[in-house]
This record gives sequence, structure tokens and C-alpha cells, in this order.
Amino acid sequence: MSGESKITIVCSTQDRASQNIKNNLLNIREWKPVKSSSNYPVFEFKDFRIVEIDEGLIYQDGLDKKLTGCGLCTDLLIFASKHRSKDGRAIFTVHSTGNVDEAKFGGRDKELATAAPQAVGSLLRSLKILAQNEDYEVTLECTHHGPSELKLPSLFIEIGSGEAQWIDEVAGRIAANAILLIKNNEAPVAVGFGGTHYAPRQNALILETDVTFGHIFPNHALDKLDENLIKQAFMKSNADFAYFDRKSMKAKQRDALYAIIKKLGYEVLRESDIRDMDGIPREFCLHIRQKVRELCPSGRAKITNGIKCELLTCQNCICPKVKVARINPVLLAEAEKIDKKRLENFLSHHNIAYMEYENGRFSHVILGLDDNCARIVAEELTGECIKILETEYDVTAKNGTIEITEKKFSPELASSFGIHEGPLFGELARGETIFIDGKTINPEMVYEINKRAIKLN
Repeated sequence: MSGESKITIVCSTQDRASQNIKNNLLNIREWKPVKSSSNYPVFEFKDFRIVEIDEGLIYQDGLDKKLTGCGLCTDLLIFASKHRSKDGRAIFTVHSTGNVDEAKFGGRDKELATAAPQAVGSLLRSLKILAQNEDYEVTLECTHHGPSELKLPSLFIEIGSGEAQWIDEVAGRIAANAILLIKNNEAPVAVGFGGTHYAPRQNALILETDVTFGHIFPNHALDKLDENLIKQAFMKSNADFAYFDRKSMKAKQRDALYAIIKKLGYEVLRESDIRDMDGIPREFCLHIRQKVRELCPSGRAKITNGIKCELLTCQNCICPKVKVARINPVLLAEAEKIDKKRLENFLSHHNIAYMEYENGRFSHVILGLDDNCARIVAEELTGECIKILETEYDVTAKNGTIEITEKKFSPELASSFGIHEGPLFGELARGETIFIDGKTINPEMVYEINKRAIKLN
């Protein structure tokens, strides 16, 4: 008997889809029968093990302990199972297990199993590729049913949704190959909240970005979640952050969940934040989000394509630390009021990340991979802000300070010359000279001059 820790595929004689997957696994690789004290039929091939049981898969609480006690150590439990649905569509599903309320189908009340988010992402992507020429959908499911009392990472891979699909050899072969292609990636991990049972937004994020998901809770379960369950979800998913399917949720639900998640020390990322992180090493993402929390707890990082490319070509270190440079916040705010789009374009074309406040305004902090890069971009951004100000104001620079001279039309001054709203009023406002009652009124006569100084960093 092998005592090596392996990926263990659990199949049930009670489940036709499970038997289908098992038979295809045995057919496409050369597995060796293994004797064990478990009384279960056991087969091994390289890093994989098949264990066949006679009971229902959803009732296997404590199976990880039982297998370990028999010398069948495991890194991951994959339950090969059927998916049942009234619509009868052809589908592959992948999901974590546990119960947010009463345990009606295995497991224990209000208990979540240890999830396997990296394996979930790997299986989902492989199934999508392998099934692309077949009439099968591929999707996540939200966390549901047992078992829940599992300390080792586990998940379900399922063929659905009826008898025809459960015994379909093509489907069995696709699921078997997806299992054998499984990879232990290092993708950022999220806990998902909101959406339907098939989690369409979370599904799209796994297939289109580097992120993956542990436990996911649909809309109908949100009101049942308490601090203990949410803490379980983060701990048992080994998650880095939360993701909300915001449009599907009520504002009251979002606020309540956000308060609990913040109390537990985690953050909620938007879809745009997740897509910004795509292609970036997980450790660097953690560094940059930690730096943002230190500098501005309500801020969010915006990661440019330039810094992504630089990370891919970085040969000096596995995971560079984030370096910080700053410009004068008043200068940035003045320029942003005039031309935010120009600033955004400037920032997006440099190899840096930058920060935005919760209200969408730019922070004055520049994040780079090294001090020199961050400093140079901060200096160039200062120059760009001054150029933007020059499009609206008279700007003079002296001894590290710039003076802004703003000429602003004063309706009160215009009224003092007997000029009220009307055509002449508009001409003065546009900077034109007018004539009234034999008098010449120049724009300078009805403009206020405001001067303010900004000391540059």
C-alpha cells in the first residue's frame, strides 16, 4: 500500500455519473490496484488515487480522516458525481460544499467544508476547453449540500442534468481528462457573494481572468449569512478578498455583508479591480493592496498595462516590493477639475500603479516597482498637471512654488456698471469689450483676480 499523499478521486457505486467518470479514468490510464485497510477498492496512477465507495457522496463527513487512518493520505478530495436539474440540460458543474442553514442533504448545519479554490479554477478552465466542441455547458455552482466536515480541501465535479448525460461516455471522458489535467495554481482567491445558483459573474471571472473562487453564496442565501459563516468561508477558502455580484444584491444586503467582511479584516474588490490584477503575480497583488490599505483605507489600486509588462520581464526578484512616490495633492486636484481624462491617459501610459479614492478622484500617490521609476513618474505627473493648469490659468513658477492667477467674471461688478443679465452681460462673460451709455467697459473691469500658490513637493 502506498503511503504517499495523492489527489484522491472519490466515486460511488450508487451514482451513475460517478461510475462513468471512474470507468473513463481507468480506461485512459494504467492504474494499479492497491490493497488498503479501508475495504474500499483503490487504484493509483502517479499522483492520483481512485477510491470507490458504496454510500452516497454527499454523506461523506469525516472521509478525509478515515482515508488518512487507512494510510490513504490525500492532498485533495475530488467527488465525481451527478448533477440533477429539472431543466435536463447537458452541463458540467464544479463547486464547494457546505450548508449555510439546515443540513437537508448531508453535512452539518451552518458548517462549510474546506474548499479547494485552485483546483476549482483548474477544473473549470479545463472543462471549458475540453467541452468546446460538445453540447455541454460548463459552470460553477454555489456552495451547497454535504459533506461539510472535511478538513482537507475538497470539491465536487458533476455531469448533469439527467440520465442521458450521466451515462454519456463522452461526458465521462471529458470529466476524467479534466481531473487528470488538474494543476495547483497560485491564483488570487475570492469568496463570492450574490448572483444565481450557477454564479454567472464568478464563472466568467474564473474563465476570463487569473482569479479563482472558494465558497460562493447566491442571493437567496445572503440573509442567512452571519459573522461565523462568513469567517468560515474566508478561512476555509484561504481567500484573499471578497467579490460582490453587486447588481444582483440589495443595497441593505451589500452594506451588512461589507460591515462584517471589513470587521474580519478583508476587503471587497470590484470586477474592474479583479480584471486590473489579471496577469499579475498573486504575491505582488497582495503587496499592492496592503500598501493601498496603509496609505488610504478607502482607496483602490489602478494597475496599468505598463506595470504588468514590467512584472513579466522582471528578472531581479520573484516578487518585487511596491515603492511609493507622491505629488502635491492640491496641484493634482486642481488639474483633475480641468481635465481628468488627460490625467487618466497620462497615468495609464506609464509603468506604474496609482490610487483612486472611493469617490473616483485620483490620489496623489504613485506606486512603482522601484524608487527611481516611481519618483520619475511623479515628477513627470507634476509637469503634466502644470501644463493642464496653463490651459485655464496664468501660471508662474518660482523657488519650488507655482502661482495660479485666475480671472473670473463677476456678475456683481458687472451690475455695478448697470449691466444686468442679457446680451451685454453674456459678451462681458465671454471676455469681450462692450459699449453702454457712451462708456467703454473692458472685461478686466468686471473680472475678479484670484491668486493662489501651491508649493511643489
